[in-house]
Amino acid sequence: GTAYVAATGTAIVLSTESSTALRTQIEQGARADVFLSADTTSPAALVAAGLADGAAVPFAGNRLAIVVPAENPARVLAPADLARPGVKIIPAGASVPISSYAETLIERLAGLPGSPAGFVALYAANVVSREDNVRAVLAKVELDEGDAGIVYASDASGSTTILTIAIPPEANVTATYAGVVPITATDPSAGHAFLAWLAGPAGQSVLAAYGFTPAP
Repeated sequence: GTAYVAATGTAIVLSTESSTALRTQIEQGARADVFLSADTTSPAALVAAGLADGAAVPFAGNRLAIVVPAENPARVLAPADLARPGVKIIPAGASVPISSYAETLIERLAGLPGSPAGFVALYAANVVSREDNVRAVLAKVELDEGDAGIVYASDASGSTTILTIAIPPEANVTATYAGVVPITATDPSAGHAFLAWLAGPAGQSVLAAYGFTPAP
C-alpha cells in the first residue's frame, strides 16, 4: 500500500482478515475495489457467482513454514517431531486457505522416508486449538502458547521471536495468491489498476522483499 501510494498518489484503505472471511463479506455486499486472497479458490468462487468484474489474476506464490517458539521447549527439530506425543500444535481453522495447503504438506511429509507410521493421525492428535487466521497461529507460537504451527514463509520471515524448521523441498507446498475486482467496487478502474501494478514488476519487487515468489 505504501509503495503504491508513493508511485501513484492513490490512497489505499486496507481491510485484513482470512481470505474466506473477506470473500464472505463481499458475497454479503461489502464494498471493495479489489480483493486479494491467499488462494485461487475464493476469487474463483466470486467469478463463478457473477460477483467479479473480470477474471481472477494470480499475483504471488508462497511456501509453507513450520514455526516453533524461539526457546523451542518441545525440542521440535524436524518435521517428523510434529507426530511426537505431547507436542502441542496450533493450526488454522478448516475454512482458512492455509489449512488445505497444510493438509497437503502433512500428507507429503507422511510419505517421506523416516516418517513414523500413522504420521497424519499422530499429527492430528497433537492439535490443541485452531485459529481464525495465519497471523493468529503465528502469534500463539510467538507467545509460547503452542509448540509448533504451520504458517506461510512470508509470515515466518517477518517474525523475530520464532524459529523455523526446515521442510524438505520435495514435501513443501506452493500457495498461489490471486486477486479480483468485485462488482461491489466503488471504483473498479482503480481496483484493476492496483491489481495490474501488484502483478507487474513494481509490485513483484515489493512482494519479493517480504518473502513471496512469483505466481506459479
